[in-house]
Amino acid sequence: MFVAPNTDTIAALATAQGTAAIAVLRLSGPEAFSIAESMFRTRSGKPKLLHTKNSHTAHFGLLCEGEVILDEVLVAIFKGPNSYTGQDLVEISCHGSIFIQQQILQALYRHGARPAQAGEFTLRAFLNGKLDLSQAEAVADVIASTSAASHQVAMQHMRGGFSNKIAVLRENLLNFASLIELELDFSEEDVEFADRTELKKLLFTIQKIVQRLIDSFDVGNVIKNGIPVAIVGKPNAGKSTLLNALLEEERAIVSDIPGTTRDTIEEEITIDGILFRFIDTAGLRDTTDIIEAIGVSRTFDKIKEASIVIYLFDLVEMTPAELRANIATLRGLVTGAETQILLIGNKIDKEDLPQAQRDYAEFDLLFLSAKEKLFIDDLRQKLVSLFDSRTVNLTETIVTNARHVDALRHTNSAIQRTIDGIQQNIPGDLVAQDIRQALHYLGEITGQEITSDDLLANIFGKFCIGK
Repeated sequence: MFVAPNTDTIAALATAQGTAAIAVLRLSGPEAFSIAESMFRTRSGKPKLLHTKNSHTAHFGLLCEGEVILDEVLVAIFKGPNSYTGQDLVEISCHGSIFIQQQILQALYRHGARPAQAGEFTLRAFLNGKLDLSQAEAVADVIASTSAASHQVAMQHMRGGFSNKIAVLRENLLNFASLIELELDFSEEDVEFADRTELKKLLFTIQKIVQRLIDSFDVGNVIKNGIPVAIVGKPNAGKSTLLNALLEEERAIVSDIPGTTRDTIEEEITIDGILFRFIDTAGLRDTTDIIEAIGVSRTFDKIKEASIVIYLFDLVEMTPAELRANIATLRGLVTGAETQILLIGNKIDKEDLPQAQRDYAEFDLLFLSAKEKLFIDDLRQKLVSLFDSRTVNLTETIVTNARHVDALRHTNSAIQRTIDGIQQNIPGDLVAQDIRQALHYLGEITGQEITSDDLLANIFGKFCIGK
């Protein structure tokens, strides 16, 4: 994608591809109204001058090309700058036939519009000051949200929660930067406008806030992409049966033959508004079967990637002493400091629950029967509680974007250099340079320091067409 001129009139389908009850097509740009007017008629066939109508109004009529009626449509008009893109914008709601959609789009192109690139409507909103860059990126996150938690965080970003926090940090830094720059103008008179003690206090405060935002990315990433949960254990422990019970469908092949699962199977489930990515893995055992050995190797990889590892064992087959040894081995495979291990004793339908509780009293574990679907809800509640124990309040600002956290890390480094410089009593011009670096990286988050078309193309090129 290249960053196209902001002055063309663009058109695209705004709703999903395919047949539906209705479809919505968008036009944005200086010729949006004139192109729509050239095709729009009242039901009696008379031309309708949309530019004379009030903004944010909808009008019913016919969309025509010459004498050919393309469809009965509802046309909504939004006059710039009070529109999503900041330009004149028209939204045409038509019947959802793929044929009708294409007929209208091709007609709009023939009348002077050009096809919009991916994300170009939101790019124009950014270029025209309707959204900053972090808000624009949040638009894509809202569209892609797959759980209540990811939707809540994306909406907070889109409505400016994250941007406002960055703006406050930047403004406070900018005030001190201005005073230090003023000192440089009076360098020969050896005056100090910026109180170094107050500046250090401010820097420590900003650093604390920035570090909290950086730390929130671990939680924000799993909120956005789902919490990876690896289901591991020996062959025939019931891992695939458990996955099927959680999904409430027969997704994984279940067999009494050990080693049935030879590759990982991944499925997503939303529990209480939180997205979990469950990974059914090959059974952990020594094997001479080359294919099964590859599956076991991939199991080790998934254990390293998981935020939660479910170790499932057969209550009938495994003794407490064996479980103790297996847990020690499993802990050696887990590399993430935040990874949590959840022990589950399966096949409780074949064992006496009170006796099993006594036998395994030394362990913190759950009992269930994957086959009979007993106590599956207890597992769901436990998973949610494990997530809640590591997350911050969802009303707080949570970073979910890798680009943002990278900019925050650079900001943190620049602030630390500034603090070190003040403590070492370095000249004001060097202090000013470090503060400018911190301001630059904060500005990258919201787009105030973005000058590269390549970066904008990379960000907006990931959007869907029509948004």
